[in-house]
Amino acid sequence: MLVTTKEMLLDAQAGHYAVGAFNVENLEFVMAVIKAAEDKHSPVIMQTTPGTIKYANLDYFAAMVRVAAESASVPVALHLDHGDGFDRCMQALRAGYTSVMIDGSHVPFEENMALTESVTKVAIAMGVPVEAELGKVGGKEDDGPAVKGENPYTDPDEAEEFVNRTKCSSLAVGVGTAHGVYKGTPHIEQGVLKEIRNRVDVPLVLHGTSGVPDDQVAEAIKNGICKVNYATELRQAFTRGFMGYMAENPNNFDPKKPSKPGMEEIYKVVASHMDNLGSTNKA
Repeated sequence: MLVTTKEMLLDAQAGHYAVGAFNVENLEFVMAVIKAAEDKHSPVIMQTTPGTIKYANLDYFAAMVRVAAESASVPVALHLDHGDGFDRCMQALRAGYTSVMIDGSHVPFEENMALTESVTKVAIAMGVPVEAELGKVGGKEDDGPAVKGENPYTDPDEAEEFVNRTKCSSLAVGVGTAHGVYKGTPHIEQGVLKEIRNRVDVPLVLHGTSGVPDDQVAEAIKNGICKVNYATELRQAFTRGFMGYMAENPNNFDPKKPSKPGMEEIYKVVASHMDNLGSTNKA
């Protein structure tokens, strides 16, 4: 059941729900996410960032997710999140990733389009969809610097031109969310999102969703979001379960034992989000 994200997201767009994209850091994350997807009968996207694949390379994650997908009864996609250049995207394609993101949001508009188009020409010819980003999702992305002091919103006019010229399969948009841990309550600018949706017809992606209230996410889905990313929240959940066990069992030296409650915490987070995204029973 290892598939691309193309039909998965088009089905979500037609059905007015969203597919959760969950960043996986190790084997335990993969097992917890796939268990939640199976129990919820939900399609699922597992993804890795450049920071994660510098820790353990693309082939490790491709192998883990492929094994999980082969025994799964639900569609599973493996996505490169925030691909940091043409070469990284090509490495992911060679490793067997079924979806890639090229993130050119840190360079000027024309350069972003040129970079994105260089990836789409290759990936789409291989049958692999490409996510791009336009606008700025704030906060600290992966292991890079925090984004500050810039207009965070995607311009709807630019979005229309960008999609038409680059032929990207989906578009991550800046509508007020941020990567990392929020200090206050985040706010999605639904009006901006609606205007972007009116101008482009590809599935839209929401980044920086960990900590965003469920009602705001549900409204964003009504306004055109088809893929929702979660990373920080899963890291927090696993660490909470792991460290909680170790606090109660300080003499333990078997990593499998604290990993189990860590996985249980991830499972609860993922299952809850699938219900809110509307993807439960959509596999």
